[in-house]
Amino acid sequence: MQNVVYHFRFADGQSASCAVADDGGAAPGALPAWTALEFEQCPNCPLPPGSRPHCPMAVSFVPLIAIMGKLRSYEQVEVRVETAERSVSKLTTVQRGVGALMGLLAASSACPRADFLRPMAHFHLPFASEEETIYRAASTYLLGQYFIARNGGVPDWELDGLKARYLALQSVNSAMARRLRHAVDEDGAINALIILDLLAKALPYSIDDKLDDIKATFPAA
Repeated sequence: MQNVVYHFRFADGQSASCAVADDGGAAPGALPAWTALEFEQCPNCPLPPGSRPHCPMAVSFVPLIAIMGKLRSYEQVEVRVETAERSVSKLTTVQRGVGALMGLLAASSACPRADFLRPMAHFHLPFASEEETIYRAASTYLLGQYFIARNGGVPDWELDGLKARYLALQSVNSAMARRLRHAVDEDGAINALIILDLLAKALPYSIDDKLDDIKATFPAA
């Protein structure tokens, strides 16, 4: 995955940065208790209790919580996202800015339920709209099915697997929100996760409708 750095400049002039690399932004040193695997563990987590000490997605959020845990969701923040290829800036709220970074951290973590998002993390698009997200999610999934078919497997051209993965992600988001309530003093990070969860809830049911709208942009469709 490309290296991505999120820079935040707050209304009071303070600034902070958070980098995400191939390791998903794993935090070094001692980890807080709320990152323990069995602490508010997701009900659909495929990792057996005791198989590892920490939840991989929770660990990926530690650097973010360290700088964002005391911010209110409605506060304004200027966010600049830098990669090797480009820089993208946006004036937005804490919950929107944190949500963009949180989505990237989750997708690049070692969480098995978020593993299907890793290709999208590799080609990260900050502040994507719902339509852009559905386009990217469907395109990425279908490319994966092409590789499966080329290797002799049975592809899923109907996107059933993609919808099922987003449905499973809803349980992850709910459990992660419960974790974060033990990690933060204000609501910025929790509301950011709620926004991501709303997208995860809507996406399985809106894929077909949105793809019908996108279909008009393809001359041969």
